[in-house]
Amino acid sequence: MRLVWWIFLVVLASVSTAQAQQANPVSTGSATLPELNVSPNLQLHKNLNEDQMSVFLVGDKVESNPDGKVTLSGNAEVRRIDSVVKGDRIDYQRSTGQVHVVGNGLIMRDASIVRGPTLDYNVNSETGEVNDPNFWLGAGGGAGKAAKADILSRSKMRLTTATYSGCPCPDPAWYIKASRVDLNSTENEGVAHNGVLYFKNVPILASPYFTFPIKKERKSGFLLPTYGTTSNSGFEFSLPYYFNLAPNYDATLTPKYMSKRGLQMGGEFRYLGSSYNGQLAGTYLAKDSLTGDARWMYSAQHNQNLGGGFSAMYDIRHASDDNYFRDFSTLGLNESTTNLLPSIAQINWSGLKYWNAYLQTYTYQTLQDASSAYTLPPYDKLPELHVQGARYNWGGFDVQSDNYATKFRSPVYDGNIAAFANGFYNGRQVYGNHVVPDGTRFTSYTTVSYPIVHAGWYVTPKIGLHMSQYNTDWYGLSGNPRTQSRILPIMSLDSGMTFERRTSLFGNDSIQTLEPRIYYLRVPYRDQSQLPVFDTALSNFNFSQAFDENLYSGGWDRIANANQVTLGLTTRWLDEKTGFERLSLQAAQRIYFEDQQVTLPGETPRTNTKSDFLFGANAALTDTLNVRFDAQVSPYSKERNEMSAGFKWQPKRLAILSAAYRYKRDPAAVVDPNVVYSTGYVDNSTEQVSVSGQWPITSKIYALGRIDYSLQDKRTTQSIVGLEYKGDCCWAARVVLQRSAVSADQSNTAMFFQLELSGLGSLGSDPMSLLSKTVTGYQPIVPPIPDKTTFERYE
Repeated sequence: MRLVWWIFLVVLASVSTAQAQQANPVSTGSATLPELNVSPNLQLHKNLNEDQMSVFLVGDKVESNPDGKVTLSGNAEVRRIDSVVKGDRIDYQRSTGQVHVVGNGLIMRDASIVRGPTLDYNVNSETGEVNDPNFWLGAGGGAGKAAKADILSRSKMRLTTATYSGCPCPDPAWYIKASRVDLNSTENEGVAHNGVLYFKNVPILASPYFTFPIKKERKSGFLLPTYGTTSNSGFEFSLPYYFNLAPNYDATLTPKYMSKRGLQMGGEFRYLGSSYNGQLAGTYLAKDSLTGDARWMYSAQHNQNLGGGFSAMYDIRHASDDNYFRDFSTLGLNESTTNLLPSIAQINWSGLKYWNAYLQTYTYQTLQDASSAYTLPPYDKLPELHVQGARYNWGGFDVQSDNYATKFRSPVYDGNIAAFANGFYNGRQVYGNHVVPDGTRFTSYTTVSYPIVHAGWYVTPKIGLHMSQYNTDWYGLSGNPRTQSRILPIMSLDSGMTFERRTSLFGNDSIQTLEPRIYYLRVPYRDQSQLPVFDTALSNFNFSQAFDENLYSGGWDRIANANQVTLGLTTRWLDEKTGFERLSLQAAQRIYFEDQQVTLPGETPRTNTKSDFLFGANAALTDTLNVRFDAQVSPYSKERNEMSAGFKWQPKRLAILSAAYRYKRDPAAVVDPNVVYSTGYVDNSTEQVSVSGQWPITSKIYALGRIDYSLQDKRTTQSIVGLEYKGDCCWAARVVLQRSAVSADQSNTAMFFQLELSGLGSLGSDPMSLLSKTVTGYQPIVPPIPDKTTFERYE
């Protein structure tokens, strides 16, 4: 058991923060300030020969002898363009470049400094030795001390009985002690032999050999391991190894052990060229201990500039089975909601000023949840051609034409006997071995508008012609023609005005606007009941859709008849000095002059003459408190059909609270309110409350978390709670517990422990990406260490 524990410590210590680290802005309070830039006048003089570099001697007293030896006393210095040597007394041999320093010795090269009471150094060969040195490593910011330093070349140094830390604080929170440390600035690598990692003067890790970077550049080596536990996979441990293969491509190999499932291998390869870039990633588990099956996932992305206005790309994703993301979610990230994996390949063209086009294939892998209702897979597009032409302000006219030719392939019966019975597949009509019919659709929609814009008002008349051609294979289903066409004119008139007046809000001078808008739409009726539905759905009614040309989104397999006007009104309060929007109120409603006649299969047509009322409000009540409210209310029942509200309060850095409420009525009850009284009615409304925040408990301890609770289902869909401790300098610790629903009847629980050592990396799982995605406004409690430059200590 001791041997296993020792190997575990060795593996943990064999780490290298080899990942490329990006420079981060310095954060001060709630404001973000840019860092200082290196002046372009500061330049390194490289590749100079010895005879091109003059030596300058400085001292209070200068003595020389016939042998070429020069003795400098008092504030002594030997300077070249590439290095500086200082001391109380310096003996310099002009013929060899050898320097012997007694008292307060210092060597500076490329902003790296080595100090010691005595030192010997050769300015020509750039070699030497220093007793009892203290050192600071140039742009990397690392520092330490040793019993002896052997300077082997300009880029290499060997330290004996050394202490090293990448923390720039006067009293580092962490440091490494080793019997020998080899530093190579060219390779960006430090190698510690028989090293021990100390945290707060307590040894926490040990290894006979491990490496670490000395600059913020990429290098090959082990990355920080991650470990934790989840209810689905048990104890998890991964140890990535990074390959810095070339300046423009690299790879990462990640073996991951899961106590309940086995050993999974993962990898990623990234590349970048002058006209292309991309990456490959994937995982493979030869045999899942729980299921007995091979489990895998892969993705591949590539972007290519072909020249001549042409470009190409592909994004391919696939998983071994429906439950992959439910069983193997990245530690702490809830990817179980992934139910579609799209794959796309595309060629783009933009070779002319007013024209562009693309040709693409679009396919899906649908991941079914066995505990929920069957999800009908979307159509694959094999292929789709899109040609667009657009010209604006063409004699005052705006002209746009969108043209598509798409071949749709339907999902096929997959051999699931339990889902297939009596000519139906999961309760749906089967056409041959297809769940829905195949077909090809040609569409062209060309619009011409004439915007009339003046100070304070605008009017935009617009007319368009939508032409469609369908060639459908119904697989023997009678009554539907194979070939159908549809031609529809679409006419609209959009107009609005803006009024302004000076007023006050919350005691501040403001400008209030009043912005009425009227939008009229006319679309004649065409019978479309026998057209297939490939990729069209009913749009959500909101402020954007209220001023749109169609009730339906997607490919417009249905174009609703319309004779209607939408009335909207917006008022804003703007700060008179800055123009900052303090408060905005919106309201809109659509008035119908004829009944709806075009519907999707199974949709109940609208017969009301008025749409729901739309209300919206956003307010910055103070500089730290924002609130919002949106509602959709029936003018007939006076009941809400949709509503959302929320607030965000951030009084200072690392202190934020937010809450949100969302409600959406069952669509069946919106169409027919009396359906709720029918026998066997199931309420499909959704109602959810989310609360998240980050808050200081003390000056050192911070609480954070998020809770998503479904009021309809009376259960928590996701909960995250954690504590963070901010150390005095260069360190932080955190523990995070997450529980999330991965299916209708299953949840996954994960726990994280992390010790973050700035300048070295983190030991344990990394929940930072989880926290930034789920806790609104989350900020790291430890500010990033500013990047150093070669000129940090330049003289």
